[in-house]
Amino acid sequence: MTNPLFRIGAALLNTPSPRPVEGTPAPFIGFAPPRRTGGMPLLDALAARHTSREFAQTPIDSALLGDLLWAADGINREGEGGRTAPSALGGYEIDIYVLLASGAYRYDPDRHALVLVAPADLRAMTGYQEFLGHAPVNLVYVADLTRMQDVPQAQREAFASASAGAMLQNVYLFCASMGLAAAARGWMNRTALAANLKLPAGSAALLAQTVGHFASGHAHRAHGFEG
Repeated sequence: MTNPLFRIGAALLNTPSPRPVEGTPAPFIGFAPPRRTGGMPLLDALAARHTSREFAQTPIDSALLGDLLWAADGINREGEGGRTAPSALGGYEIDIYVLLASGAYRYDPDRHALVLVAPADLRAMTGYQEFLGHAPVNLVYVADLTRMQDVPQAQREAFASASAGAMLQNVYLFCASMGLAAAARGWMNRTALAANLKLPAGSAALLAQTVGHFASGHAHRAHGFEG
């Protein structure tokens, strides 16, 4: 059996290139208001949370994708702009980039919408596993450390990583509740991603996470939303 570290090392030298998309990507994708009730009880979702690497190519519909992104880092307190994930001193330094077959987008929590950043399919660039290129959604958690002026510089990356980890777990629990497959990782070609996502100076990709429907034969039971 090939050593996993050898496979990763070889992949670092052969990062997939961006793939063209069909048609013209929409520059802006707005979502319907997210659903904030229902789903699996929290303890049940914690018991069901796990990583899967078997994904169907079936797309995730817009409403479900919007709900997933709201669960990750959406605004849950409109009056104060609070979000579903914590951030040190309210810097909200993590941006979620959403890589789809139709293009690469950044999630805008204020507008609960996607904003196009690259008219290319970058899904396969988010790691070194074969399922990345065909799973419908790959999320990249990007830290903009320039937003953390109130945090000591030596602590910024650690605090940002904690915020990204909270979002990643929000997504895992949402997926457990809704019967979706998810897989998180830290191995990725950050240099290639930064160039293709046109990340601003001072930003860095911390984590990535694949989301999709389970492949046939790997379905996972969930209650889903009621009503």
